[in-house]
Amino acid sequence: MKITNIRVTHVNVPFDAPFWWTGGLYPGASKSIVEVETDEGVVGLGEAPWYHFGEVIKAEIAPALIGADPLDLADCEARCVPPWQITANTGEGAASVAFGAVELALWDIKGKVFNLPLYKLLGGAVRKDIRFSEYFSFRPEHKGAGGEMCPEAIRDYCLRMRDEHGSSIFEGKLIQGDPELEIRTVRMLREALGEKAQIKLDSNMQYSLTTARWLLRELEPFNIRNYEDPVATFEEMAALRQHSLIPFSTHVPDLKRAVALGAPDNFVCNFAALGGISRSLKFIAACEVMGKGFWCYSNDLGIMTAAYLHVSAATPLISEASQSLFRWQIGDVIRGGPFRQINDVVRVPEGPGLGVELDPDAMRRWAVLFEDEGPMSHFFDPARPTHHRTLPLH
Repeated sequence: MKITNIRVTHVNVPFDAPFWWTGGLYPGASKSIVEVETDEGVVGLGEAPWYHFGEVIKAEIAPALIGADPLDLADCEARCVPPWQITANTGEGAASVAFGAVELALWDIKGKVFNLPLYKLLGGAVRKDIRFSEYFSFRPEHKGAGGEMCPEAIRDYCLRMRDEHGSSIFEGKLIQGDPELEIRTVRMLREALGEKAQIKLDSNMQYSLTTARWLLRELEPFNIRNYEDPVATFEEMAALRQHSLIPFSTHVPDLKRAVALGAPDNFVCNFAALGGISRSLKFIAACEVMGKGFWCYSNDLGIMTAAYLHVSAATPLISEASQSLFRWQIGDVIRGGPFRQINDVVRVPEGPGLGVELDPDAMRRWAVLFEDEGPMSHFFDPARPTHHRTLPLH
């Protein structure tokens, strides 16, 4: 079997309403969908975490892989990815992420060739119901959706998710540069949701160490399951650890520093950003050995989410609920998408490979939206539309 073509399609899939994060208003996902075609008619699906990695795939990865054996992952990677020790120092790491998106498709091809779901290729399932959190944030109203711009509205939104979908795991960004607002909101959530519900927080590095010390002291009585990136650096998290028992997580996959400093406690990553499923499995295994937790990223479409489901099914360490923005996604590129959890879980697909198929009509719709509007900005601040924010916010 040989790779004959790699097709890349940029898509925009907006949320029903944008949400506030540290960088500004976050309106949705601009992704690159990857289709790896073979001379035997088997097509694998991949997904890049941001559209510009799709441009790298078209310019660098695809030409290198034409004619390669898609089942020989080591050979494919060696054709595309320079040594990480060098690229880490030269700012040329985009090839690793771009290949990581394509590598998903190679695993999908392998599963289809052997007519097995990915989790069986990875050794079998230790679980098949994969846990995901609901998400909350301050969201301005948009076409009848959103409108959660005060603590009471966020509380009511989470209660509705509990009552309508059986949700008991909630993660959110309370990002307005106001720690007292965050404390009031968390207090309301704990009182409304009860002691058994999980509450996780994420500030996207908005706080200074001084503010974070005070904030986490005030939040500890509310039994916070995890706080993601309360401050900007691992060194600051290590200093913050001296003042707080709340576990910390990060998207920055620097395991050596985390072990050396003692913080953060957990990693939350996108598989393409780690260089693909094979490299992700190695990273997760290293986390387990070093006593660090791992779960999966949010704001991905159905192809990457399917990869999360299979790897989580086959990996004992990923027992914590992964992040999700499923409830806010108005569409997807896969048939039957987006995935949405019921009673906190999504069932792992049983079809061969990733177990998902592209929806041609949806692909055309979201590709046209990208062509017409260009990529969505995650850094737009209506108060200063021509400037980026400066961190920390408080």
